[in-house]
Amino acid sequence: MTNWTPSSWREKPIKQVPAYPDPAALVEAERQLGSFPPLVFAGEARELKSRLAAVSRGEAFLLQGGDCAESFAEHGADHIRDFFRVFLQMAVVLTHGASKPVVKVGRVAGQFAKPRSADTEVIDGVELPSYRGDIINAIDFNEASRVPDPDRMLQAYRQSAATLNLLRAFSMGGYAELTRIHEWTMGFMKGSNWSTRFEEVARKIDDAITFMAALGLNPENTPALKQTSFYTSHEALLLGYEEALTRRDSISNNWYATSGHMLWIGDRTRNPDEAHVEYFAGIHNPIGIKCGPSLVNDDLLRLLDRLNPTDEAGRITLISRFGADKVHEHLPRLVETVQRAGRTVVWCCDPMHGNTIKASTGYKTRPFDRVLSEVRNFFEVHREMGTYAGGVHIEMTGDDVTECVGGVSAVTETTLADRYNTYCDPRLNASQALELAFLVAEEVHAQKPPRQQRLAGE
Repeated sequence: MTNWTPSSWREKPIKQVPAYPDPAALVEAERQLGSFPPLVFAGEARELKSRLAAVSRGEAFLLQGGDCAESFAEHGADHIRDFFRVFLQMAVVLTHGASKPVVKVGRVAGQFAKPRSADTEVIDGVELPSYRGDIINAIDFNEASRVPDPDRMLQAYRQSAATLNLLRAFSMGGYAELTRIHEWTMGFMKGSNWSTRFEEVARKIDDAITFMAALGLNPENTPALKQTSFYTSHEALLLGYEEALTRRDSISNNWYATSGHMLWIGDRTRNPDEAHVEYFAGIHNPIGIKCGPSLVNDDLLRLLDRLNPTDEAGRITLISRFGADKVHEHLPRLVETVQRAGRTVVWCCDPMHGNTIKASTGYKTRPFDRVLSEVRNFFEVHREMGTYAGGVHIEMTGDDVTECVGGVSAVTETTLADRYNTYCDPRLNASQALELAFLVAEEVHAQKPPRQQRLAGE
């Protein structure tokens, strides 16, 4: 890595980049970003990597989730609080049901840029540049809104900073205190089957806290009862933004992306010879790689060699996203490839992106039963192969949206239009997210300790 710099990606081929009409304005925006304080710190990223190393050993479980694409319009304290509240509910269900620590990573405070399948879109005969996320252009379908604007990077930074500030206050300032667990249930979920099950879990936790209090352990002298560690992540798609926020750590002298604790490479940009992989190779954050059906075994090995040549535990999370009916076709070959190479990874399931369909009403949606099916198939493959299914990665919100059909909230194709608020892909609402958490908790609890990785060549 002696030739790597935060800007060396600029010498490589690149995909999914916007065409900014004013290069000078882009340079100035990136210069300003480079002078701003970091959003996260190297020590926090190292702490997360250590916790993910525990996941790779089967000692913990990764819960990663949040908005498909954050928007400037939805930025508000209530929106952030409701997301965090549902996330806490899911984490408590998983911790209680699976009897394992849960590593909590949000798709938040940076998840603004979105890859697109085409550079342009056509509506009613009008062709305009595709919407690429609020950090690049606006969703309104008119020519002025779709022009990439580099000043949006500055707005995304400021929104990320404000979001992080509030999330840190929630996680460390008492909102996450387990004695408040009954307050976390969303009003629109009350009376549902999953809300009732959550209250049962909450009562058991109350009993445990009462017992610990009798032993002299309480939130005031036991930080684990009062606060929680929460980390942020996003797809590092807009490399100019990432470069500007890449800083050298004064302790280790290593480079870290300070835009988020964990970054991931998308399914469309993971070519080992291109710009995104070049950038990721030099930062020392924990990183994710989205693995779709098109990922061939040799390219996976090349990615692991390029991005984690020393096989550092906690460095790589492989996020599979195949579609419910393709898990058994593709996941076993990738698991076997990693096993034979003797590599250390966290295996994580993204059950959202491979299960997107177009409803008869024209809305893009995800059938909840297919989401659940992909999760079940993911765990089944790992049971069969003796490896550890270490995490789930979902698009979700704390709002009462109607974007994914099915689940206890009984969203149908005809009711999708009621509260279809997403800027990009459909998200699980709070009820669906909690329902998924109970299923995952059961699957994690049923897992056996992972077999020791086979050595290369065996």
